[in-house]
Amino acid sequence: MRRLVLFMHVSLDGFVTDPNGGMGFIKVDEEIFDYVGDRTNRSDMALYGRVTYEMMDAYWPSAPDKPNATKHEKEHGAWYNRVDKVVLSKSMKGQQKPNTIIISEDVEHRIKALKQQAGSEILIFGSPSAAHSLMQYGLIDEFWLFVNPVLVGGGGTPLFNNTQLPAELKLVTTKSFSNGVVCLGYQKS
Repeated sequence: MRRLVLFMHVSLDGFVTDPNGGMGFIKVDEEIFDYVGDRTNRSDMALYGRVTYEMMDAYWPSAPDKPNATKHEKEHGAWYNRVDKVVLSKSMKGQQKPNTIIISEDVEHRIKALKQQAGSEILIFGSPSAAHSLMQYGLIDEFWLFVNPVLVGGGGTPLFNNTQLPAELKLVTTKSFSNGVVCLGYQKS
């Protein structure tokens, strides 16, 4: 049975985007890439909303082949090309993509069915709208929140809104990075 794990960068005041929809406040570096890469390599499926999927799919399939590809680009690109992908999207309904399942309706039951299959875990990278949908049905088993030391001040996209069901969470890991970001890992109790 697979676990559904959310990886999300968030501001200290709980936003995943600024008021303009930007994510320029997010701090990433090699230390964070290495930490996330260790966890990513243990996972066998990725889940995205349409916008994040289109951004990822435009970059990662060829990223490892670039002559000046970084260690992160080589490793994450290889992982991206290897794993199955799930995309939550009404506008992509009926499209066929290699190693990709597009879910346009009956999200709750389709994701529950994927979680029942053999495998390690499904990682959700970003994709706030998809995360909100999954939280609404109580489908996320772990939250790995990368808290960035910045206050957005409102007007952006909140990580948690009124759509999620109440959930009791247990802190299972913390990691401080030299750039000021702190990862907080929570599991459903």
